[in-house]
Amino acid sequence: MIQFFYENLSESVNTDYTKWLEEIILSEGKKLGEINYIFCNDDYLLKVNQDYLQHDYYTDIITFDYVKGKTISGEIFVSLQRISDNASTLSKDYEEELRRVLAHGVLHLSGYKDKTEEEEQLMRSKEDFYLAKFN
Repeated sequence: MIQFFYENLSESVNTDYTKWLEEIILSEGKKLGEINYIFCNDDYLLKVNQDYLQHDYYTDIITFDYVKGKTISGEIFVSLQRISDNASTLSKDYEEELRRVLAHGVLHLSGYKDKTEEEEQLMRSKEDFYLAKFN
């Protein structure tokens, strides 16, 4: 089950992505457990980053992995402020950037990393592949 929650936000977002996200999980050879997306603002996600990861910087996404075997479960915190800023900086559509970040979280839960340049390139190619499947 994929659920969407809001923390420290007055806005909401289009959450018609459940079927698409489930298709990503199945395409990666995994099973859907429980995934909670928590949409928040920059300050909320910064506090999560500081408290749980001891990182003192803004980010667009933090994924907590509760995967067991091939069953994908986790909590994915997403800063809508960061997505908006990144979309503007990269001259991208907000909804496309949002979908990229949502897919990014599921790909992390599927085992993909992005710490090295090679890992980041593979992650980007996977994101692009699944974004193309959305359209």
